[in-house]
Amino acid sequence: MASERPPIEPIRSAFKFQYHSEEQLDRLRDATLAILENVGVKFPSQRALTVLAGNGCAVDGATRIVRFPREVVLKHMAKVPRYFNLSARDAACDLDLAGGFTFFTNDGCGAEAIDPVSGERRPSRKEDVARMAHISDYLSAISFFWPPVAATDYRENARLHELDAAFNNTSKHVQGMVLGAETAKRAIEMATVIAGSETERRRRPPLSSLVCTVQPLMQDEEGIEAAMLFAEAGVPVGFMSMPTYGTTAPATMAGAFAMGDAEIVSATVLIEMLVPGAPVFHSMIGNAADPHTGNYVPKPLNRHGRQLVIEIAHHWGMPTLGGCFGTASEAPGTWQSASEVAIDPYIAGLVGAELVTGIGLNNVFTLLWPHAIILDADIYHRARWALAGVEISDETLALDVIAKVGPGGHFLGEQHTRRHMRESFVGGLQHQPGADGHYRDPVEVARERADWILANHVPEPLAADQKAELKRILAAADREVR
Repeated sequence: MASERPPIEPIRSAFKFQYHSEEQLDRLRDATLAILENVGVKFPSQRALTVLAGNGCAVDGATRIVRFPREVVLKHMAKVPRYFNLSARDAACDLDLAGGFTFFTNDGCGAEAIDPVSGERRPSRKEDVARMAHISDYLSAISFFWPPVAATDYRENARLHELDAAFNNTSKHVQGMVLGAETAKRAIEMATVIAGSETERRRRPPLSSLVCTVQPLMQDEEGIEAAMLFAEAGVPVGFMSMPTYGTTAPATMAGAFAMGDAEIVSATVLIEMLVPGAPVFHSMIGNAADPHTGNYVPKPLNRHGRQLVIEIAHHWGMPTLGGCFGTASEAPGTWQSASEVAIDPYIAGLVGAELVTGIGLNNVFTLLWPHAIILDADIYHRARWALAGVEISDETLALDVIAKVGPGGHFLGEQHTRRHMRESFVGGLQHQPGADGHYRDPVEVARERADWILANHVPEPLAADQKAELKRILAAADREVR
């Protein structure tokens, strides 16, 4: 039997703020439309080119560059649903994107891990994905699961083995990054096993997939092929652009975001041509290059574009996957690892992103420490509390209690205090008392909590026939690459 776990605790902000005016957002959208119409986007997929050509786009067969008339873009972007649901094996973890919540997940696509036993830094493996799915299943800060690192021990079929590790260790919604038509077909088959039938998979998809575009102004062939199959299967898809200012994109944020938006919108238009009304989400993470070294720097001091990319998506009428966390620090628990990410979840919640990724990786989204997710979750909950607002009512104003105690009195013995004392102080990782009367090292507390979850929490297991079906699908896929 699965152990009882805390319910997911998404951010529900009592405040909403729009940083950029409608005029500014209109101008950005006009720039996106101009790029799509006059410059175009390269689509290396022949199937995609056929769909685009058949729906009013100008396709250059030699270069595979597609130009999108403005009216074609607006027509098909109007078909994107503003909200949809991401379902989970446990219905209590279903994500209603129309509910006014901001749902966070862990970060994804790392390639290295710190071994929890030896402390060795090594290529990540399927066991790391399973371990983090197990921990994420328990954490209330994690509303859905994204494999944080690659199953490098399974090479060509890494993505399928990551999904297998996820489905076996969490009953929350799973988001993958599946590439290639054949891999997508098997991933859809796995999702059908988890849902119970094709009908249920379409009604309550337990899987979504994120596809990255290629900068500047290109689509990834395997990514776009997979996205089309997912859309036809009723599996929600998202497109992420990651422009780097001055290298793969203009050095100005506005230019970089207009270009990245064009990449995302071009892919979205394709999907809506293929499957009108298909659930698609928008995601963009802008990054900087250090002008002195050329190094990729995810967290410069002037990283003020986090909120704009969310507003761009909402201006199109699309849900968004925002980006947070992602410190360049190689180790968790340092000043750098906290300072670089501290305001990220607050901004994402304040602007109202529906989905957000980023919790739990170090060294610029590449390195997994098993306890880093616990430390990042603590930062997340600080933002969640900060955005919750303060209840102002007869009970909380406590005028009768104040009158009773009066000047010079004490509130400790009052019933009102007993009702509310525990909620007035919610301790973080750094507020755990030690034997010496001082607070303990929060990094050590985080390590202990991760170990405790692995030792004591039992995720809801798959049924025996589901486990057997997943093994069969993986075995068939593995035979094909031998």
